[in-house]
Amino acid sequence: MGAGYEKENQDSPADGKLHSIEAKRQDQGPPKAPSQVLPHQTRNCYSWMSRGASGSTHTVRFLALAGTGVHGGWQHQMTRWMCSHECSFQPAQFLLLVGVPVASALLLVQCLRWHCPRWLLGAFWKLDNQEEPVSHPTPLPENESPRQCPPATLPEMAAFYQELHTPTQGQTVVRQLMHKLLVFSAREVDHRGGCLMLRDMGISLLIPPGAVAVGRQERVSLILVWDLLDAPLLSRAQGLVSPVVACGPHGASFLQPCTLTFKHCAQQPRHARTYSSNTTLLDAKVWRPLGQPGAHTSRDECRIRLSHFSLYTCVLEAPAGREARKWLQLAVFCSPLVPGQSHLQLRIYFLNNTPCALQWAMANEQPHGGRLRGPCQLFDFTGARGDQCLKLKYISEGWENVDESSCQLVPHLHIWHGKCPFRSFCFRRKAANENEDCSALTNEIIVTMHTFQDGMETKYMEILRFQASEEESWAVPPPASQPPPCNRLPPELFEQLQMLLEPNSITGNDWRRLASHLGLCGMKIRFLSCQRSPAAAILELFEEQNGSLQELHYLMTVMERLDCASAIQNYLSGTHGGGGAQENQRLELDEKL
Repeated sequence: MGAGYEKENQDSPADGKLHSIEAKRQDQGPPKAPSQVLPHQTRNCYSWMSRGASGSTHTVRFLALAGTGVHGGWQHQMTRWMCSHECSFQPAQFLLLVGVPVASALLLVQCLRWHCPRWLLGAFWKLDNQEEPVSHPTPLPENESPRQCPPATLPEMAAFYQELHTPTQGQTVVRQLMHKLLVFSAREVDHRGGCLMLRDMGISLLIPPGAVAVGRQERVSLILVWDLLDAPLLSRAQGLVSPVVACGPHGASFLQPCTLTFKHCAQQPRHARTYSSNTTLLDAKVWRPLGQPGAHTSRDECRIRLSHFSLYTCVLEAPAGREARKWLQLAVFCSPLVPGQSHLQLRIYFLNNTPCALQWAMANEQPHGGRLRGPCQLFDFTGARGDQCLKLKYISEGWENVDESSCQLVPHLHIWHGKCPFRSFCFRRKAANENEDCSALTNEIIVTMHTFQDGMETKYMEILRFQASEEESWAVPPPASQPPPCNRLPPELFEQLQMLLEPNSITGNDWRRLASHLGLCGMKIRFLSCQRSPAAAILELFEEQNGSLQELHYLMTVMERLDCASAIQNYLSGTHGGGGAQENQRLELDEKL
């Protein structure tokens, strides 16, 4: 989610011209007398100067002729003439002595600007004590050079923002607009408020009741930016631990603060700092810290109360002397293993432990037919500047590694700055000998790999195992996402239901009854009872199952928990924002995705 550099020590066109001129002069022999070299116009100027005339126009003419390359014996004769008239030295003659080398130097600099590479001139003028600027993050996928996008025209910009703010009817749209890969959702919000969610991304925007004036409707949009060129410029001590999220329209403000929520992967939330860029999506980003570190972060989530809409992200910044660490998820992708297939390629992604990073990998694999194999594995990645090593340890019989090396490295900053890098291994079936039948051995493949940070093999190491066989059914694609979509309950309603369901009831008509209605068995219910707040855990599970408020109201009615059903009904009836019975029936806080 790199830029190439020009080759050094490369001859410029100016060097070639100088070589050709020098060779021509050597072929012509020694220089001739001045009268044989100077053209007629130059001799006239020379004779005029010898008579002692002065004037700015003629002086400039003489400098131009001197700078065009009149050399050799004429310059020697000119020097002798200057020496012979030393007693009658005039200001015009002084200007000639100073002007000739100055004009030559200016012409030389101009030639260098025309013919030398830009990076070479920058190296001449760079100060020794100037700090090296941090390079731009490379776009996704890895090893892609920074693209040069033409400037957008006004009609293109208008069409860009119009599409982003067009209501999507609760759907999450993935589209490339103006050279940016974006995931967005939009809707109209009135005085009753509303919630926008990006499916499978863990990103939501809550507009509370009363944020919009009565009688008005506002179009709002929630956008995930899958383009690392829009991410902040990071130093080696900083790590990107969240996506870049934009709320639109840019600069919009409401009567009540809105709440933006997205995931982060920092191990220490107090080291994570939210950043904001008060710019539009198409402008150059200017990222600045938004509050103190840890002010808007919980264990795995950033929650920001917005006074106006802009761009937001989260950066890991450990204090001096402390080790910064974040969680990675290692995902293995490959194409189906089918009979007669001679080669198989595995791709291992090193992703931030956020839902949107995994969804990007799935979108990146879709054109190649790659699918996620098995659950992702967590990895403890430290900011100690150690590159990530990936070693191939075992291949099942009948297969061999096509690559020359069994160990590959991933640069530390590619992972630390959240560029979603990956490494691939290619395997092929071994050719069967005449007296050996390998067909029974190659209908499946088993691969074991070790991954660790360089220098910390014994401290942090993860074992990746992959197994696939031809009998597996690849015809039906798996669901588009691993976790189901998540509809978040309003925070105030969530806390109210948590307080009502938390106390244990003698009849069991508490959070445990809700867990059984959601399909949890006795072992999982006992596991939830060990949590700090079992009621909060079961409500979060209900959110992950994409439950709506109407469904939760029905469950509470069936459970005869009329207190919980009444709290939900009060929220649905628009008590916080007003509204009649007809509006109550049409009101839905969250559309089902």
